[in-house]
Amino acid sequence: MKMPERIDLANLPTRIEKMERLSKELDKNIWIKRDDQTGMEVSGNKVRKLQYAVKEALDNGCNHLITCGGIQSNHARATAAVAAKLGMGCTLVLRGEEREDKEGNLFLETLMGAHVEYITAEDYAESRGDIMESIRQELAKEGKEAYILPEGASNGIGSFGYLDAYHEIVGQEKELGIHFDAIVLTVGSGGTFAGLYAGNRLDGEKRDIIGINISASADHFKKVVAGLVEDMKSYVDIGFTVNPKDVSIIDGYPGLGYAISQDVELQFIKRLARLEGIILDPVYTGKAMYGLVEEIKNGNLDKYKNILFIHTGGIFGWTREVRGRI
Repeated sequence: MKMPERIDLANLPTRIEKMERLSKELDKNIWIKRDDQTGMEVSGNKVRKLQYAVKEALDNGCNHLITCGGIQSNHARATAAVAAKLGMGCTLVLRGEEREDKEGNLFLETLMGAHVEYITAEDYAESRGDIMESIRQELAKEGKEAYILPEGASNGIGSFGYLDAYHEIVGQEKELGIHFDAIVLTVGSGGTFAGLYAGNRLDGEKRDIIGINISASADHFKKVVAGLVEDMKSYVDIGFTVNPKDVSIIDGYPGLGYAISQDVELQFIKRLARLEGIILDPVYTGKAMYGLVEEIKNGNLDKYKNILFIHTGGIFGWTREVRGRI
């Protein structure tokens, strides 16, 4: 299958390493793919998607990027970094209130020159698409051509970033002499899962792709993933349709809600950092890895021998408020 074109922004391939002590504790082979090491400013999973989406923007003659997310959105920060690297303008529509004491991703976004528009949670849920479109129209009056990226760069073209990553994993399996029975990842907007799911289907379903949602519900994201795979068909003929019922997402680990941390999650992240020297983030990977470990302890993943967890980044999400609780 001929993939859409991309621009090269990430440090690839990212390494896969075994979590030796955690594996011994759980009597399960747990491996981790270090997509937190795709770069510094553009670190994490978002850059894989941006490599495809921003190529489409450039091909369409765009010189400005518009996207949205929460105050500590990794995607928003990565988009700001890519825009600065390519000499493009950037506008971020963020859910939350403006604050003088900027930190984490928000600090980096403004440092790199992104313009931030703050909107309420209600407006974000109901009108963010319309708001971004109105910004695009205003920029057009100034002679700027803007490209709108959805939350998490999770659209059809962006999802190819993780179809590409799936191919990368298959190659690394051969190098390592191992087969992963399951690939487990955080589900926050759906594009990472959609790309891996499509890759696995095209590869003959040689493993299970398992998501752990950290917001909304599993049923919501099953429908999102099905829609994203359909969107991918507008670029290439992938030859199959997704039934949401066939999408494997484990519910039960959003905790108190998106970007709201429970002490049990934070203590788990702290313990894992000391056990493996790997730092997860409190918004995405911390909740998902906590969910994975709980599912293993509860015997729900007994059929898997070798599990690969995708570390999707998020180190800048450690704000002062969260750090103070560790």
